[in-house]
Amino acid sequence: MQETPFCLRVGHLLPYSMSDSNTTDFTNPSTFILLGIPGLEAAHAWISIPFCATYAIAILGNFTILFTVKRERRLHGPLYYFLCMLAVTDLGLSTSILPKMLSIFWFNSREINFSACLTQMFFIHCFSGMESGIFVAMALDRYVAICHPLRHSTTLTNSVVAKIGLAVVLRGGMIVLPFLILARQWPYCRTNIIPHSYCKHIAVVKLACADIRISNYYGLFLIFFVTGVDVFFITMSYIQILRAIFSLPTKDARIKTFGTCSSHLGVILAFYIPVLFSLLTHRFGQNVPLHFHILMANVYLLVPPMLNPIIYGVRTKEIWDRLLHLFTHKGT
Repeated sequence: MQETPFCLRVGHLLPYSMSDSNTTDFTNPSTFILLGIPGLEAAHAWISIPFCATYAIAILGNFTILFTVKRERRLHGPLYYFLCMLAVTDLGLSTSILPKMLSIFWFNSREINFSACLTQMFFIHCFSGMESGIFVAMALDRYVAICHPLRHSTTLTNSVVAKIGLAVVLRGGMIVLPFLILARQWPYCRTNIIPHSYCKHIAVVKLACADIRISNYYGLFLIFFVTGVDVFFITMSYIQILRAIFSLPTKDARIKTFGTCSSHLGVILAFYIPVLFSLLTHRFGQNVPLHFHILMANVYLLVPPMLNPIIYGVRTKEIWDRLLHLFTHKGT
């Protein structure tokens, strides 16, 4: 006997299911159903293990960064303030996704309230935009520190850093609001089953029985004119930084100066490479299985929050020295 598809098996649990989508119209469904990773339902328990480990490392690592910077007065400077902003953003991003995803994998808790789904969508995209903005701010800090070292302390004062942080937060929220407004106004008369592990914008609006081209166009606008502008400014900063580094008289000086940028370059690559790979496979990989798209969508949101504190903790001497001092002091 052929197995009944999951979306039909859960139909009796839903107020509006796929089986009656042709006869029922609803503009605001009370709940959505997240399928997790369609096609890999049998492996959900196994998939949850690396995801849970990733989340635990992200929580531990980012709280360690925050604790270390707070305790060590020598680290009270622009670079470390931006690093704390990045840690808070990483904590918010991973927490927006993982708890609900693990409840799907472990307890088969697939239902999510309509408003909760939109809230999750807002925070996921908001924190992603904030993370990109923080990378631009950190690139600015490295540019001033290396190309104009004598003006670093007077240019990036505490008040300037606070204003940059506020601008990053406001930009992250403002660019996502149109997503939320548009997603809330669409009529959802087809189904309330989302073939994804979280409320990703495009996965939600595809369920609307309306012309959603404006949402697609706005998504492309964000990719090219927001993320693209961020990448442009980061690239321009590092072109100037590399020019300044290669103009230094000795090899040791060049290596030492470049070492101050290596951590930042590492976290930038850890963030943008999975994003670029996911976008390319989504746009041009029509033959790529759906579960691979969803796994990549999870990876580019979950792996950077785990890697960022590791990269900075290992590559930044001041943080590493402070951590060693704390542990050895406690041991003594």
